[in-house]
Amino acid sequence: MSALRIDVWSDVVCPWCYIGKRRLESALDRFDHADQVEVHWHSFQLDPAHLKGHRRPVFETLAQKTGAPIAQVRAMVQQVTDLAAAEGLTYDLERAVSVNTIDAHRLSHLAAAHGLGDRMHERLLRAHLCEGEVVDDRDTLVRLGAEVGVPEDETRRVLDGDTYDDAVQADFREARRYGATGVPFFVLNRAYGVSGAQSADTFLSALRTAHADTAPTNR
Repeated sequence: MSALRIDVWSDVVCPWCYIGKRRLESALDRFDHADQVEVHWHSFQLDPAHLKGHRRPVFETLAQKTGAPIAQVRAMVQQVTDLAAAEGLTYDLERAVSVNTIDAHRLSHLAAAHGLGDRMHERLLRAHLCEGEVVDDRDTLVRLGAEVGVPEDETRRVLDGDTYDDAVQADFREARRYGATGVPFFVLNRAYGVSGAQSADTFLSALRTAHADTAPTNR
């Protein structure tokens, strides 16, 4: 039986992406053929215009983007925080800092080369959304990479140059080819698209459909 491939486009500062990741994992826990599933993480930027090196509290960034007062932003953030809590995630977006995520995505590609792509993406999401870590800071990225098993010297070498930048840009282009305008965005077996942090039931249905199409038929 060939593997069922799931390609996921995500940004490490995206609160809905972490929720979507947990819901996909919940669906996989209920999927009879989870041992045949391969998940591949791909880079996406919610705000590609965000200047490298520019850091700003997330609440201020959201207020500027939406034109809403801080009180309204807090209410919006509380809604997504509550949804995250239902998935076992403890968001602390009061401490979160908006940054350019290119370097974090380059680290993710390095981690994937070591077979640590899922663990690295998980660590970066938690760092930004739950712990207030600044995920464009070089020393922070080196430390986070080391926590999941990425050699520190390799991370420093990657961050000091432009290694994996081409791979990150290729991810962006592929997302556009699929028509993805936001994340999380999931593609099963390069045929079935699931947009957004859908329910675990929706993911489970998509998994079963994709698996049925790859399963051999008895003739």
